[in-house]
Amino acid sequence: MTLLRLEGVSVRFGGRAAVNALDSVDLTVAEHETVCVLGPSGSGKSTLLRVVAGLQPVSAGRVLLGGADQAGVPVHRRGVGLMFQDHQLFPHRDVGGNVAFGLRMRGGGRGSYGARVAELLELVGLPGAQGRAVASLSGGEQQRVALARALAPSPRLLMLDEPLGQLDRGLRERLVVELRALFARLGTTVLAVTHDQGEAFALADRVVVMRDGRIAQAGTPLEVWQRPASEFVARFLGFENVTPAVVSGGVAATEWGKVPVPAGAPEGPQHLLIRPAGVTPGADGLRCEVLSRTFRGTHVALLLRPEAGPVLESECGLEGAPAVGDRVTVSFTPSEVVVLPPQ
Repeated sequence: MTLLRLEGVSVRFGGRAAVNALDSVDLTVAEHETVCVLGPSGSGKSTLLRVVAGLQPVSAGRVLLGGADQAGVPVHRRGVGLMFQDHQLFPHRDVGGNVAFGLRMRGGGRGSYGARVAELLELVGLPGAQGRAVASLSGGEQQRVALARALAPSPRLLMLDEPLGQLDRGLRERLVVELRALFARLGTTVLAVTHDQGEAFALADRVVVMRDGRIAQAGTPLEVWQRPASEFVARFLGFENVTPAVVSGGVAATEWGKVPVPAGAPEGPQHLLIRPAGVTPGADGLRCEVLSRTFRGTHVALLLRPEAGPVLESECGLEGAPAVGDRVTVSFTPSEVVVLPPQ
C-alpha cells in the first residue's frame, strides 16, 4: 500500500527569474518503507521534506497521504512526525516534558502521558530519563529524546532531516543500526533526508538521489550502488574512475586503453565507470606509478598515475600492497565496469 505520493510536485522561488527548487517530482513511499533522499546542497532534498510536512506550499502538483490530497491541510493535521538535525528540544522542559509535548499537541488525558513517555524512552534506550535536564544530555542522548518526541503521537509518516548530522562518526554508525532495527520493529514509515551516503545506504529500503530539483535515480541501495544511472550519480557516490569511451565488440576504447565491458553492454559513444576494485594488478596491462596509498581497514586504496590518461583509483589487499613511488601494471575486471546511461 502506498502511504505517500508526490505527483508532478514543483516549487519555484523568485519572480520572473524563478528558480525551480523542485521540478515535477514524482515519488511514492509505501507503508512500512524507509526512503532516504540524498543529494548535494541545493538539490531540493530539504524542500521536498518541507513540502510533505506542509511547511512549504507547492507551485504545481499534488501531495497525497493515504490517498488524500494535502492541499490546504495544515502541518498539525497531517499526522506526520518531523525530527530536525539540531533536535530543537525545549531547554526549559526536562526529558519527560519534551517527549510529552507531542502528546499534548495531539490531545488526550494527562493521565496517559506518563506511561507513554516511559514506554518511548525505554524504546530509544533512555529508560528512566524523564527527570533529566536537556542541558545534561550528550548529543546522542538528545537525538534519542528528539526521536522519542517525534514518535510520541504515533505519526503515520516519520520524517527525518539530517537526523544524525551533528554526531561524530562512531556514534552515527551505531545509531543508524539502532534506528533501522527500531523502525522495522515498529513498522514505521520513514522519509529521511541526509547528505551522508553511508547513513542512507545503511538505513534505507530505497534510496533517492536528487539533482537540481529532480530525481536523478531511485532504487534499492544495492541497485543504486551497483548500477548508477548517470555520470552525476556515479561521481556523487564517490566514484572517480569515470571516462568517455567508445564501446564495440565487448571492449571500450578509453583514455586508459582497451577496457573489457560486461556482455550485452550498449555500443557506441558512452561513459564508463570502473570501480576501484576492478583495477587490479596484472602481468600485462596499463603501467602506472603509485601516487598515494591509504589504509581502509579491510584493504588499501591506491591512487595511480597511468602512462596515459587521468589518475586511477584502485583497491588491493593488505598483503603485498605497493608503496608510494612503486611502478605497477594493472588490468580491468569486466564485472566491475559499468556502462553508464546517456546524460
